[in-house]
Amino acid sequence: MNTAAVRIAAVYGFARIEDPEAFRARLEEAAQAGGVRGTLLVAHEGVNGTIAGPEVGVEAVLAVIRATPGLKAPEVKYAWSDTRPFHRLKVRVKAEIVTLGRPDVDPVGNVGTYVAAEDWNAVIADPDTLVIDTRNAYEGEIGAFEHAVQPNTAGFRDFPAWFEAEGRALIAERGAKRVAMYCTGGIRCEKATALLKTEGVQDVLHLKGGILRYLETVPEPESLWRGECFVFDERVAVGHGLTAGSHSLCRACRMPVSKAGRRSPKYVEGVACERCADDRADERRAAYAERQRQVEIAARRGIAHIGQEAADRIDKRSHSAGPDVDPS
Repeated sequence: MNTAAVRIAAVYGFARIEDPEAFRARLEEAAQAGGVRGTLLVAHEGVNGTIAGPEVGVEAVLAVIRATPGLKAPEVKYAWSDTRPFHRLKVRVKAEIVTLGRPDVDPVGNVGTYVAAEDWNAVIADPDTLVIDTRNAYEGEIGAFEHAVQPNTAGFRDFPAWFEAEGRALIAERGAKRVAMYCTGGIRCEKATALLKTEGVQDVLHLKGGILRYLETVPEPESLWRGECFVFDERVAVGHGLTAGSHSLCRACRMPVSKAGRRSPKYVEGVACERCADDRADERRAAYAERQRQVEIAARRGIAHIGQEAADRIDKRSHSAGPDVDPS
C-alpha cells in the first residue's frame, strides 16, 4: 500500500473536441471540487497536462476526460508524492495541446501507428527503418536510442522546418522503407507522425508511451537506450526502471547539468552553469544567488521554500527559449 498522500497523473489524448471551452469548464469544476492542482491544456485536438491531489479528486478529473468522446483511453502515467508538486490550478484553452505550428496537421484522423515498448527494439534494429528523435537538442544530448537521428531543434515547433530542410532528403538518402519516431512520453512523436503523413510519408511509427514506458518495460540488458532521459520534473533525468539519473537542473537556464558540468569553474549551484554563465546580467545572478541562499536555509530547517514558485516564474521569463513542457 502506498502511504504517500498526493496522487500525480500525467495525461494526454488526441480527439476532436467540438467545444473546448465547455470541456475546459468541466475539467476545472471537477478539479476544484476534488482539491486538484496542476495544469491542463485543452484544444480542438485534445487534452494534455499534469495534475496532482487526493486520489479521489484526480480520478474524478480523469473520469471527465474518459467520458469525452474519443478520449475513452487517454495515455496516463501515475506517480505518488509526499508533498504537493503544484500550488495552483490552470485549465486553459489553447490552439494546440503541444505546439507544432501546423494547423493543417491532423493528429486525430491522420496519425502514425503505435509500437508497444516490448516491440520497439525489433523495429529500430531493422536497417530499413529510419529512427528520429522528436525531442529538443538538450534532451538528445544526455540520452537517445542507438543510431537515432537527432534533428537538434530548439523547440518542437522547429520540427516541421527541420523535416523540410533535412528530414525528407534523409529518408530518400537512406532508402528508408519506414520512419519510427520517439519522445519522452509519447505526445510529441505522435503528433510528428501526423506531420510526416501530411507530407506524404506513409509508413510512420511512434513509440507508445514514449521513452518512459520503454525504460519502465524493457530490461536493461535488452535495452537499446543509451544514457539518461530528461524529464520535466524535479527528478531531472531518469534511467532504466525510471531510477533517478545523475543530472541536476540549472536553476538559471532550466537545462540539465551532468556530473562533468557541475565540475566546471563556471558552475555555481542555483546560479549558473557553463551553458548560461555568460548570458546573465549581474543583477539577475545576484537574485539567483539570494534565492539559492534561501533554499539552503529552508532545507536546513526542514521546511519548504515558500519562494520557489515565484522563483520558477522568474526563471521562465528569463529563459523564454527554454524547454518545451511535455507533461506526458
